[in-house]
Amino acid sequence: MAAGYVDLLRTRHAARLLVGTLVGRLPNATGHIAIVLFTRAEGGSYTLAGALAAVYGLATAVGQPLLGRAVDLRGQPAVMLPAAVLSALGMAAFAFVGIGSLPLAYAAVGVAGLFTPPLEGGLRALWPDVLGRADKVHAAYALDAVAQEVMFTVGPLLVTLLVALWSPGAALLVINVIGVLGALSVVVSEPSRRWRSAPREAHWLGALRSPGLLTLLGSFFFVGLALGSITVAGVAYADDQGRESVYGWLMAALGLGALLGGVVYGARQWVGAPERRLRVLVGLLALGYLPLTSTPGVWLMCVLAAVSGVFLAPSLACAFIVVDRHAPRGTVTEAFSWLVTTFGVGAAVGTGVAGPAIEGGGTAAGFAVAGAGGVAALLVLLGTVRVLAAPVGGGQVAGSAESDRNGAVEPGFSAGHQA
Repeated sequence: MAAGYVDLLRTRHAARLLVGTLVGRLPNATGHIAIVLFTRAEGGSYTLAGALAAVYGLATAVGQPLLGRAVDLRGQPAVMLPAAVLSALGMAAFAFVGIGSLPLAYAAVGVAGLFTPPLEGGLRALWPDVLGRADKVHAAYALDAVAQEVMFTVGPLLVTLLVALWSPGAALLVINVIGVLGALSVVVSEPSRRWRSAPREAHWLGALRSPGLLTLLGSFFFVGLALGSITVAGVAYADDQGRESVYGWLMAALGLGALLGGVVYGARQWVGAPERRLRVLVGLLALGYLPLTSTPGVWLMCVLAAVSGVFLAPSLACAFIVVDRHAPRGTVTEAFSWLVTTFGVGAAVGTGVAGPAIEGGGTAAGFAVAGAGGVAALLVLLGTVRVLAAPVGGGQVAGSAESDRNGAVEPGFSAGHQA
């Protein structure tokens, strides 16, 4: 298992691109908590902190697909680095302006979110050209999903460490400088500089004209909703237990499950159409969320949380492959960015829905929202089997070709080309 990942990372440029992308995405992974901590340190209320964080999140959701389309049209360096710098400048302005002028504060976090570079989609567009073989691309998507779990765990810890050592304002500045350096590392690399999207048909809908992609977005909106509701229900469960630390244990268990699931999934060669496998994975994901409504004792609840996370990273990794197969030619970065955006919007909706559910029906009702989200995600995929049966992203891929270790990059992985 480990040998496959080591072999992948030994491929020229692979480790650099993966690490650079994760570092470059650090500001986005920590933006919400950094904004909340800074606002509270400046004397702002939780309501104001939440509102600023919400503006940042909404602006990010708007900016990702727009910047992704720009990358497909103009290449990665021309878009990624300027966007990273503008995003960092927006957050720096927030750090210096503070909350003394609320219009400026909102504008600053809005700029920071809007210009967050679409590094995540950009990396997935690069993998086929860098790795060359479909089996390696498949493993890379899984490794990418696992690395995200690590980043979203380590990132907040880094922010709190910087706050403890210096100040919330310094944390904002340092994190965003690190982010720019990560983006710089990616865009000056040879694969990023040479990558060009395949020629695209001029269409105002861009990637959204693909029915298959719309189906995926609908499904993963509900997956995001499930995950977002769990974060709120977890807080309520910890309150019920009278120990704040319980929340940390639950989230750690969820992340550990996702990490283990992603590692195992990516290490295996898979046969058959990924669309069919995605339905199975999302079904297992939904099944894993349902037992959380029983809200047993802490240790058993942690076990259930870990089990519920096992199929998250595999579902995401498989979804990346399906996105590549269904994205219209020349729109792959935009398509990946739409998936990221939809997942994030779903998570935000989940946090909003879980609160009233908990107030009306208790902690179990909050976890029931997660279960309902998982079931809804599965129903979307089951109701659109015919739509997903016809990939359009660069050609139809034979179901058995995905695991062909001796084959070149298959048509469904034609994310771009080297100039």
